[in-house]
Amino acid sequence: MVGGEICGGGGSGAFILHRVFLTIATTRRPATELGFVLHKHPDKSQQFSASYGTAHVFYPEAGEERCEAALLLDVDPIALVRGTKKGLTPDFALAQYVNDRPYAASSLLAVALGGVFRTAMQGRCVARPELVDEVWPLEVSVPAVPSRGGAGLVRALFEPLGWTVEAEPLPLDERFPEWGDSRYVRLTLTGSLRVSDALRHLYVLLPVLDDAKHYWVAPDEVDKLLRAGDGWLAAHPERALIARRYLSRRPGLTRTALERLAEIDDARVEDLDNAIPEEAEDGDAEAGAVGESGAADGAGAVPADEHAVPAVGPAADSTAEPAEAKPPTLAALRRDAILGALRAAGSARVLDLGCGDAKLIGALLQDSRFTEIVGVDVSVRALTVAGRRLRLDRMHERQRARVKLMQGALTYTDARLVGYDAAVLCEVIEHVDEPRLPALEFAVFGAAKPGVVVVTTPNVEYNVRYAPEEEGGHGLAPGAMRHGDHRFEWDRARFRSWAAEVGERFGYGVEFAPVGDDDPEVGPPTQMAVFHAGAAAPRPAGPTAADHATEHTTEHTTDKDVPA
Repeated sequence: MVGGEICGGGGSGAFILHRVFLTIATTRRPATELGFVLHKHPDKSQQFSASYGTAHVFYPEAGEERCEAALLLDVDPIALVRGTKKGLTPDFALAQYVNDRPYAASSLLAVALGGVFRTAMQGRCVARPELVDEVWPLEVSVPAVPSRGGAGLVRALFEPLGWTVEAEPLPLDERFPEWGDSRYVRLTLTGSLRVSDALRHLYVLLPVLDDAKHYWVAPDEVDKLLRAGDGWLAAHPERALIARRYLSRRPGLTRTALERLAEIDDARVEDLDNAIPEEAEDGDAEAGAVGESGAADGAGAVPADEHAVPAVGPAADSTAEPAEAKPPTLAALRRDAILGALRAAGSARVLDLGCGDAKLIGALLQDSRFTEIVGVDVSVRALTVAGRRLRLDRMHERQRARVKLMQGALTYTDARLVGYDAAVLCEVIEHVDEPRLPALEFAVFGAAKPGVVVVTTPNVEYNVRYAPEEEGGHGLAPGAMRHGDHRFEWDRARFRSWAAEVGERFGYGVEFAPVGDDDPEVGPPTQMAVFHAGAAAPRPAGPTAADHATEHTTEHTTDKDVPA
């Protein structure tokens, strides 16, 4: 690739394409296995119908040493004009006269990316399933990316995700250097990531950089954002900016997204972004043209509406009465319920399967009765975040000896997991495709076979308590799941049926406990099952798992305010 042109050949001669939007390449050997993960054969050129045009996928280079896939979006300018509606951003209001959409990465490319590589983004590959969880050396090139915030914002968005970023500003006109740089950059990303993660980063962040969308942003865009941002957005330092721009600066939708991210990250929405007034109007798309990332780029000051903390209201009044103690979140109640079940069972050596960023491990470390704690996750990035959160590099030697982090897929048996007192699957099973659940069941209950297994999962019946009362209101859209990556959400009857069947098949007794307010009509927001190896679940004389789960439920913040 040279500049914005890609040269290639298919045996009959060379060709040059001037409107290649995106390429993704790897040097992992054999490099052509990239085709399995992308679900696009390296020897074929394919085309797909896309929003306002046609998407083409082909491989300019496909060898054992290096393989490069290209996505070219051929935008139909007439269809673009006909599809333009009032109320969209200025770029599209002027689209019938002039626009950059056929030449620059935008939401058009993101939609095409999500459609053409949908299965790859979901991390699925039937032919070679082991490849989707592998970390690949990748190089992504986008010749022209509109960035309202300059190269500094590009770095602020991609570098926290593990990318090495080269963002070269493009001049307005090379013949007139005094005109300065345009808002476009030539972008090259290099890093070692899962292919699905790389695609999801691009799907979300390209339209965020452009700060414009070619379609009306409806409430279901929140679910799309959280689904694509699963595993990385909640911990991203620019998550508030990302949510605001991805949702076209619609305050109601932005706050809904941040509330749900706060629950994932066990924070309050004000801690993520306390600069979103409830009554704010949609911002001007040009408001963040420079300096918006907060990264020093020499482009200008940081706009107040992006990162500033308002010094008004009760918090600024030194004479104001202290605020009431904040009730525990549902995530905190889940951890308390799990800890109670483990203590009641007398467990000392515990597996946290699907440990994520290790909040549960942190809670376990605070109790000396848990002598060995092992966190397992398929994501290398999640384990890296977990290590930082736990501050393993600064931990006292004796404390450090109690904890271990390991990479592993829960749908495969793993001899390292055998012999532990207990295993925890906290909000994990709903992220697994139902056809793959039997593999997880065997790996945990059949192969590892700990003495106790604690499983928590959302209660879908409770979702009606999240339904917005009006369009643009807070909460879940009708029929939506609580998290974008959930493959299913079960009601109480289905969960109990599944748990009973698993227990019978693998020789476990099971007891159930609510977590959170136990609504008399729809039940609790989270349901928990505690499996005990043996014919029947033991009933200790002390408090049961259910007692621990419900001990504080009347005090916590209701999930009508903060979804799980």
